[in-house]
Order: sequence, then C-alpha cells, then structure tokens
Amino acid sequence: MTNDAAMDIHVRKSVVTPLLSRFRPSGISSDLILPLVLFFIGVIAYLPGLWQVPPLDRDEPRFTQATKQMLETRQYVDIRFQDQPRYKKPVGIYWLQSAAVLLTGHDARAPLWVYRLPSFAGGILAILLTYWVARAFCDPKASFIAALFVGSTIILGVESRLAKTDASLLWTILMAQGALARLWLRQTQHPRWGLAFVFWTALAVGILIKGPIAPMVVCFTVLGLCVVKRDIKWFKAAAPLYGFLWLCVLILPWFFAIAKLTDYSFFQESIGHDLLGKVVGGQESHGKPPGMHLVFMFFVFWPLTGFFVLVLPHLWRKRSQKMVQFCACWFVPSWIVFELTGTKLPHYTMPLLPALAICVTASLWNNNTVRQTNNYLAWGSAIVLALPAILLPITTIVLPLHLKISPSVPGVGVSILAAVLAIIAAIYIIKHRVRHAMPFAIIGAIIMSTGFWGFVAPSLSPIWISSRLVTAISKVAPCPYPAVAIAGFNEPSFIFLEGTHTRVLSGAQAADFLSTSQEATPADAIAPATDQTNTCRIAAIESRQKAAFLDEVAKMGLRTKPAASVQGLNINGGHHLNIEVYVNSRNKTDQ
Repeated sequence: MTNDAAMDIHVRKSVVTPLLSRFRPSGISSDLILPLVLFFIGVIAYLPGLWQVPPLDRDEPRFTQATKQMLETRQYVDIRFQDQPRYKKPVGIYWLQSAAVLLTGHDARAPLWVYRLPSFAGGILAILLTYWVARAFCDPKASFIAALFVGSTIILGVESRLAKTDASLLWTILMAQGALARLWLRQTQHPRWGLAFVFWTALAVGILIKGPIAPMVVCFTVLGLCVVKRDIKWFKAAAPLYGFLWLCVLILPWFFAIAKLTDYSFFQESIGHDLLGKVVGGQESHGKPPGMHLVFMFFVFWPLTGFFVLVLPHLWRKRSQKMVQFCACWFVPSWIVFELTGTKLPHYTMPLLPALAICVTASLWNNNTVRQTNNYLAWGSAIVLALPAILLPITTIVLPLHLKISPSVPGVGVSILAAVLAIIAAIYIIKHRVRHAMPFAIIGAIIMSTGFWGFVAPSLSPIWISSRLVTAISKVAPCPYPAVAIAGFNEPSFIFLEGTHTRVLSGAQAADFLSTSQEATPADAIAPATDQTNTCRIAAIESRQKAAFLDEVAKMGLRTKPAASVQGLNINGGHHLNIEVYVNSRNKTDQ
C-alpha cells in the first residue's frame, strides 16, 4: 500500500467519515438532524469575541448609539446619533437591537454584546437558511456542506459579531430566495400561499433593515429567471398582487411616520445623499474602481473562493441546469451593480455569497467534476486556499509587534493550526481529492475565525482607545456620573461607551466646559436623579488640541494638570494618539 493510499484511508476514518458519512438518514430525519448540527456549529463559530471585543469604529457604534437613544427616549420612530439625525438606513436594525436589549432584561446601559445579538442570531440563521435554499436543488449532504461554507467564510464571521445591518439583511434575503426557488421549480400558476407569505414577509423585513438592497437582489433574480424561462406566468404562484399589498402593510406605517416626523428629510438624506452618493462616488474615502469586489472576494469569501476557482469551467458547461441558472440569476446581475457602484466595501457583496456556495458545493459533490479538473486549475485553487491561511499566523505576530505589545500565544497557536489544516486541504486539491479537502478547509476556517476573535483581537489593546479611555475616566472621576467633553478624538465608540451627553468640542471649548461652575448633566440620560447633586466635569484632550486647550486655560487663570492619559493607534486614519484627562469637580478640584 502506498503512502498516499494509507493517508487516504486514515482521512476517511478520522475526518471525512465522521463529518459527512455519519448523517446517513435521508428525507425528514436528515432535515432535522443536519440543521441542528449546523445550529451548534454556528454558535461555537460566532460566540468567541462577541463580548470580548470592544465596539469597532465607525459603523457599529453609530448603530448601537442610535439604538441606545431610542431606549433612553422611548422614541422608536426617529433615528438619532446624539442631537444629529441618522437617516442613512431604515429602522429595522434599531428595532431588532432594541428588542434584544429589552428581551434580555437590560436597559439602554446594556453591555455591547446584547446589542450584537441580532447579528449573532442573523449569522446562525444565514447558515440554516442556506441549507434550506440548497435543499431545493441538492441532497442533504451537499446542502449541509454549502451551509458550512457560508458559515465559515471570513465576511460572515466578521458581520455576525458586529452590531450592524448586514448579517440580519442576509437571512432575510436567504428566506426570500428559498421561497422563490421553490416557486420557480414547481412552475405552477396557482398561488402557493405559504411560500408567498414567506417570500413577501422576508422581503419587507429586508427593506426595513437596509432599504433597497433586498428588493434589488430578489428582483434581479426574478427578472433573470423570467428571461431564462422566457415566461413570467410562473411568478403568479407568489400571489404578486396580494403579496405586494402585504409588503406595503408591513413597511408603510413606519415610512409614513418618519416622513411626517421629519418633514420628508429622511428620504432626502437616505436616498438623495446616502444611496445616490454611494452609487455615483466613493463615500467616506471608500471609492474604488470596477473589479475591486472581485479582489475583495478572494479574501472575504475565503475558504470558498479556493474551491470556486476549481469549478469555474464546470459551471459554464452545466449552465443549463436549474440550480446553476437560479444561482447565476441571483449572483451575476447584482454583482455587476455592486461593481459599477462608486462606493465599495468588502461586505457589500455578502448577499450573493450563498449563491456561490450552493453552486460550488453542488458541482464538487459530483466526482466527474473533480476528475475533469486540470492540474493548472487545481494548483491555482490550492494557492488561493493556502495563501490567506499562511498569512494569518504571520499577521498575529507582526501586528502586535508593530503595536509594541506581545503577541497572543493562544492566538498564534490557533492560527498555526488553522494554517496547517488549510495547507492539508490544498494538498488534497492538488491530488484531485476535493471531497477530502472540504472538511479540512471548513474546520480550518472556523478555527481561524474563532482564534482571531477570541484571542488575537481582544489582545490588541492599543487600538481599543475608547474602552481604555472610558476606564481611565471612571478611575479619576470624583462622582458616579461625570459630564465629559472630548477634543481631538471624535470616534462614535467613545460616545456609546461614555454616554449620550458626551460633548465633542475643540480644545478651547473644552477649557470653557471644564471651567464652568454650573451643574453638569449626568452623562447618561437614565442616570439616577439622586446622583445629579454630586456633579463633576471631565475633559479628555488629544495632543493635537492640547495647545489650544492650555492657552484657553491660561487665559482663564485656571491651574490644572492631567489626572490620567491614554495612548494608542486610531485604526481610522492610522494616527497615534495621546489623550490626557483633566478633572474639574465642585466637590474635589484638581487644580
């Protein structure tokens, strides 16, 4: 027996058989067992980092702070960040986050992980719903692997841990697409009321979460399928008239309410500024040329992209298959729109990820596909799979050293293990044993994600400036609820962690704020009223604003010195910051 044959038998017994062949029951039993397994894998994959990692600037704390203010004011129609309207996205994600806070028994001062629960649940739902969509075309095992591919990708691992819209948006699109696939496959003109209800409800929730993205992806899929079939009558099964009326019933009350409350300025901001601004140009320095999403894909869709390279010729040959047609109508038109849009961020294409996963997995499940693969494609696939895995252990060592801290030993160890598994998968691809490669790649990707978020990211203390600054302020504050002003550092994570009434000022304004003798407002709007009598003021001054602050302090005749300081690297811009904390209290003065 050759070494390759012995290794093949060992892998079958130790890895492939337990992961794939154990679930032998078909039909109902598999469709109960496999989703349950996927649920537990999702929990294990996304739980690390959920509570250890501080808010990641800038989008996440903007969402959580707006939700926090809804809970503080009990105003669940308007969306605000401090005193500024935040009319970029509809209200759906803020309602989901508010529900998570209230259902867990917290108030607006809930810890960050509570606000992240909708994204955490959204990531798990995306895995389960990928299985459901795939089951319209594939057997349970192939659907199971497709769902694992989606769950193990870098991008979903990130979005499932951040309190943003994208993980929640993904499950609504998957629910709509799963219903749509079944309506299309059955080719009946008689309404399928259950599937139609799922389709239109999911589409409505998607609109409330992120506006036009869900209807864009779904409508392009419907139009593409009509072109492929050269028939639109099949869509009658979705009960389009009644379904559209139901969608309006779900979304219009809030849209009417926000229009009346804001005198239609919500639509001017969200459509006229945010949406059109992203389409025409690059917002917030995120403009990129067409083709950048393809570059992003090889990293954010990893490890799936390694296998995608392998099956490209097969997908073209099988373009007449219903599964390939459906996934192509889902993927291609929306991908073109994302590429033509001026603003490009890696997570924008995530709603198209399951279409790729289903196509790739279903193709690789056919042994003929593997046998027909040429060596050049196999080597290209292996390189795409192995390269990111090799770079991660290097990053876990170099990045902390760049920040002048010690690398996380568990993080480095876990990343090396993940790299080894990915390299083994790459070797199997070169040997045209792709079914053996898939479990190694998936397990390696999950280990890599959990290791990074569970060990590496929390250990990068220099970049978590806001959380360390809030801790420093709490240690030197002479009262429980100090009024705080900040100059030179305006990241929204600090506003969320310190409190809604945190003032963002210039250095000179911060000196005036610190010197005033009037009673301060508690930093948190829901602070106990008994604490309002014990007031104090704190100013946090970044070094670039320090000269203006000290000049104004000198003009006022004040004598003050820093009570604490925090240094770190601001990941938005890459600037090294030095923030000093100054205290002025009616009961205890540091002068």
